[in-house]
Amino acid sequence: MDYREKYESWLTFADEDTKAELSALESDKEIEDRFYKDLAFGTGGLRGIMGAGSNRMNKYTVGKATLGLARYLKAQNSGDISVVIAYDTRNNSAFFAKTAADIFASQGIKVFIFDTVVPVPVLSFTTHYLNCCAGVMITASHNPKEYNGYKVYDSKGCQFCTLDAKNAIEYINRIDDYSSIPFGQGKAELIEYIGEKEFDAFLSEVKKQSLYEEKSDIKIVYTPLHGTGNIPVRRMLEGLDVTVVKEQELPDGNFSTVRSPNPEEKDALTIAIKKAREIGADLVLGTDPDCDRVGIAVKDGDDYKLFTGNQTGALLVKFVLTMKKPALSPKSTLIKTIVTSELGANIGRSFGLQVEETLTGFKYIGDKINQYEQNCEKEFVIGYEESYGYLVGTHARDKDAVVSSMLICQMAAWYKNQGKTLVDGLNEIYDEYGYYLDFLDPFVLKGKDGAEKIQKLMSYFREQEASLFDGIEKVLDYSKGIDDLPKENVLKYIWSDGSWLAVRPSGTEPKIKVYYSIVEPSAKDAQKRLEKIRSSIKSIIKSM
Repeated sequence: MDYREKYESWLTFADEDTKAELSALESDKEIEDRFYKDLAFGTGGLRGIMGAGSNRMNKYTVGKATLGLARYLKAQNSGDISVVIAYDTRNNSAFFAKTAADIFASQGIKVFIFDTVVPVPVLSFTTHYLNCCAGVMITASHNPKEYNGYKVYDSKGCQFCTLDAKNAIEYINRIDDYSSIPFGQGKAELIEYIGEKEFDAFLSEVKKQSLYEEKSDIKIVYTPLHGTGNIPVRRMLEGLDVTVVKEQELPDGNFSTVRSPNPEEKDALTIAIKKAREIGADLVLGTDPDCDRVGIAVKDGDDYKLFTGNQTGALLVKFVLTMKKPALSPKSTLIKTIVTSELGANIGRSFGLQVEETLTGFKYIGDKINQYEQNCEKEFVIGYEESYGYLVGTHARDKDAVVSSMLICQMAAWYKNQGKTLVDGLNEIYDEYGYYLDFLDPFVLKGKDGAEKIQKLMSYFREQEASLFDGIEKVLDYSKGIDDLPKENVLKYIWSDGSWLAVRPSGTEPKIKVYYSIVEPSAKDAQKRLEKIRSSIKSIIKSM
């Protein structure tokens, strides 16, 4: 069916609220945007704007995904099948979680569902802890308030990777009759609410990753940005001087105090930094709604310096490896993504670590941990990506802002007890390893026209190859398959001095992302070179 036929079809079976929303649409362009495609699994699973339509997050698309997933799990597993479901503080997250639980239970699958909001890493941990076949997390991570999503995890607590996602989506796509989805038919005896026991078990595992507990007078301001991090992060920071941003402490699906609850964006920590100035705090910490990402700002003289994910990652690598040095072995391994700076990797190599690269998306790091557990050839020490996601320990197979927040604060205390700040620590790294300037330009291109422009841009960048900029030594096209990585629509241009630029469509948002990593002797030289390259990229995107 074309988009108009899909629209008319939905008007025949949808509930009254959905019909009213669809009937109120005045623009054919809006109808097209809601129905020109179905939501599909990307780097973060199923994710989209909430609302009526096949290209939106609603009870029907959640029901379809769940029914398809249930059939896939039944085809892959013999005997009893169970899943665990969790959700964050977003609007409709609890509703979507209960909708999924009902559908699973209608298929004879045992469901464990959390009785309150919890972070992504808690779901990842609990899937394995309860020996479930799969886990589902209802969240759109750091996306704006209009979004929600549906992440699927395997029995080890790792997000579905290429093969599982491909097979699951085949089962999901076979469902073309939304009216056949068995809403309200779940067997109540198959649904069990869980919470405190599993949450405490998770925190116990996180605590085992603690590396520095000497007394310190460090002052910390923390904001959960209205998300799930409030309780677990504060539990892990007990004993430290922590001030919580009251305006952003409680759940709020509208994220009313921020433009976007994304710690990658500089204004997300504005209120927290204001509070830090008032009390003279050393460190500002902010976690996103599902508490898998964390951003920081550090007192630097009379001001506060926002750190990038690459900078925080490099510092964490040095701190963790310094503290773990006696326990490191030839098997010890650091994992990073292909769009993450080489700085942290070079630090790891200086400690004798092996370094592995994965595609963008923490699920690939989690999959590597699964492989290490099976073949015992390598030992995971730390994994991270430039987008503010870090993991130490194997209690979870996804990025974990709870353990990361604990370690960042311990790291800051370690430096402060030496009379230093994290800014000092970062400068020491630059002095030893060279100056790296990393930057991300996300270009938002919404709707069908935007999707077509993204495809056109990727074709253009692919055609240019090394002629895109002077001095490019090689071009890596991951869509052709590189090493043992799955094929992915990513291009990476590498200069002879180690600087690089990468281009990829986002798997979770209507964006094309351009990553820059500039290596120069000084910050001034790096900034000048970055601006020149960015200007050229912007001109290309504007002209297409």
